[in-house]
Amino acid sequence: MIYILEDDDSIRKLIGYSLKNHGYDVKGFSLPSQFFEAMGEELPKLVLLDIMLPEEDGVSILKKIRSDVNASTLPVIMLTAKDSEFDIVTALDSGADDYVTKPFGMMTLLSRIKAVLRRYEKSDFVELKIECGGIEIDENKHTVLVGGKPVFLTVKEFDLLCLLMRNRGNVLSRERLMKSIWGISANVESRTIDVHVRTLRQKLGSYEKNIATIRGVGYKFV
Repeated sequence: MIYILEDDDSIRKLIGYSLKNHGYDVKGFSLPSQFFEAMGEELPKLVLLDIMLPEEDGVSILKKIRSDVNASTLPVIMLTAKDSEFDIVTALDSGADDYVTKPFGMMTLLSRIKAVLRRYEKSDFVELKIECGGIEIDENKHTVLVGGKPVFLTVKEFDLLCLLMRNRGNVLSRERLMKSIWGISANVESRTIDVHVRTLRQKLGSYEKNIATIRGVGYKFV
């Protein structure tokens, strides 16, 4: 089940129609109060959350989801007409797993949904732990320790750190990062990688220098 909280009827109905045609169960809501009432009855597999809403803004709603013990790990993708770096970083720092800026193509949105769900629905248990430079990752538990202390990362930040650490010492181009993590070419939203690296570095604190920028190429873990 996917919940869509979007007050624009045409956008909500278009998303719902497209998702249903791709085999997803969908419930749409125009008001946060309706959304929270449904959340109390049944938790979805993923939430598509608009930022500009009546009653309450999407970032505030996202913070409530992340503070709810029953819904804190729920995948959330923000739908937003706000495309400034500040707004994007605010959404990511509040716990969004991904964001899609309006107007967007349905195939792009479907690709983002599938990528997030794949990360959360990974079921084949393999002991996947990575440790390097004071950073420890447990991929099965989706946990990160930085200097021995737990750090919360969004799904994309987590995937980005895993990919960089698995390939430590090697430079990964923006094209490869976009293709591996988002499943799309780098020219679609070239800022996406840079914004995620910035927020990831902030969360790594004194270990931020482990992610090196290779100007004109991409990034590497050192």
